[in-house]
Amino acid sequence: MPTSIALGCREAKDVPTRAMMAAMSTRPSPSLRVAYRWHVPITTRWMDNDVYGHVNNVVYYAFFDTVINRYLIDVGGLDIHRGDAIGLCVASGCSYHAPVAYPDALEGHLRVVHLGTSSVRYEVGIFRAGDERSVADGHFTHVFVGRTDRKPMPIPTSMREALSRIAVATGAGA
Repeated sequence: MPTSIALGCREAKDVPTRAMMAAMSTRPSPSLRVAYRWHVPITTRWMDNDVYGHVNNVVYYAFFDTVINRYLIDVGGLDIHRGDAIGLCVASGCSYHAPVAYPDALEGHLRVVHLGTSSVRYEVGIFRAGDERSVADGHFTHVFVGRTDRKPMPIPTSMREALSRIAVATGAGA
């Protein structure tokens, strides 16, 4: 951050242009349920609500992690206790479209938009059960590393096959 802004002084170079303001105000549209390849129910909890009466933003990141790991364990054969490979999150983000609150029934929908040698980028849509448009959309990138040496390694074959089954063209249906 430029010092002039931090000190409360404004200089011409610190004033955002109209183009910058327009880019910052562009909101992504909610994704559609049909754009995803797999889903799992999510149970909201009383403690997920914040003082404003809705699920707090940080809880969505736990939803993403849960959806992804549920798929990797159930379909990809991930052994979270003894497997040689573990996935480390190196990037994540979220766009919020509508509030939800306990006791809403939710679903986490999953797709893969990039499958590399040792990394995978997922997109996760959070939906109210039965709704066609997401309440939040996230992205999450795993790099698979050795459990002991933490060095990147190829995604194990069983996981790669499972991830390939939910892969879509980048941004498909979003």
